[in-house]
Amino acid sequence: MRAFNIPKKKFNTSSYTRFVKPLQKIFHSIPLLESRGYRPLKMTFEDQLQALIFFHLQEHESARDLIQHLEEDDFAKECIAPSGGISRSSFSEIINSRGLKQLEYVFQSLCTQAQNVLPSKHSDLGELVSIDGSLIDAVLSMYWADYRKGAKKAKGHFGFDINRKIPVKIYLTEGNGAERPFVRSILSEGQTGIMDRGYQSHKNFDLLQDENKHFVCRIKTKTTKTILEEHTVDPNSYIFYDAMVLLGTPGVNQTQKPVRVVGYNIAGVKYFVATDRYDLTAEQIATVYKLRWDIETFFKWWKKHLKVYHLIARSTYGLMVQIFAGLITYLLMAIYCHEQFKEPVSIKRIRQLRNNIQNELRACGKNTQSDNRIVKEQTLYAKT
Repeated sequence: MRAFNIPKKKFNTSSYTRFVKPLQKIFHSIPLLESRGYRPLKMTFEDQLQALIFFHLQEHESARDLIQHLEEDDFAKECIAPSGGISRSSFSEIINSRGLKQLEYVFQSLCTQAQNVLPSKHSDLGELVSIDGSLIDAVLSMYWADYRKGAKKAKGHFGFDINRKIPVKIYLTEGNGAERPFVRSILSEGQTGIMDRGYQSHKNFDLLQDENKHFVCRIKTKTTKTILEEHTVDPNSYIFYDAMVLLGTPGVNQTQKPVRVVGYNIAGVKYFVATDRYDLTAEQIATVYKLRWDIETFFKWWKKHLKVYHLIARSTYGLMVQIFAGLITYLLMAIYCHEQFKEPVSIKRIRQLRNNIQNELRACGKNTQSDNRIVKEQTLYAKT
């Protein structure tokens, strides 16, 4: 049985051990990464995973930055880098061609762990998944990342567990890739997808109901509604509309199955939301749609503090490797912050983790240096 070896070498960093503990529970079952030829791997999957987690944990902004850290930082050199080190060219080759299957397995396994560990909020509203896309700036040499003339972008299509505040699904396309086709793949039976107007699709509304997958989706104000049944609303409430309708133009794009439409007014802005959730009040439907913004908060934090969109790979394969690594790091942070502090993820606790690793490294050095030499202070490359 394989084990996730932390620490790999001589330094004992209990903080880092606690941080990666969830990996130890699943590492024995990860699909084996084998050499494609006679030469042994320069970087095992364990090495690759640790290097990528370290990249995000320390907020590195380039592969060059990471490789320098692996060569010069005592902790990184002894506990993260592969034996004998790794060159930037070899690291780039590995990221763009190996480990994707294994990283996807780790991500899915950590999602399951996190969902069993983290508290579930809004359970009275059901299993809620916010669905949205996020553009990733690319370079012109990334020919596959079509967006518009003179610009290249990729797009990640994400499913975000609102109840536990964690990402649970990811698909990658070129920047102008359609978002609607991924909704049914992101949702599981019984879950409710929360989406903005860009996801309005009358065909999807029918298909989702056939598959017992629910939705709360904002629709365009001028969408044609054929009323089947109107529900009474309180004239003093911010809810001004609640009805069962057929959406769309008859004979053109009308839904085959009825949907519920709730209209409400917030700060002078009128919202119309289509749903198949008849078990919730109109006010609860409005609350569910408001929770969609949690995925925007996640995107903002994830991009700012984990540097996930600072490219270290340019191929579709390599970019997925990088994104999975960023998601894995976030899940480890979510589990760590909850188990150690009963708190959600915060940059304060991540900075504290970095500092603890450095303090434990210095203490380890003082205890092992027979000539009482001062252990040189580590240089952290994170700009926080």
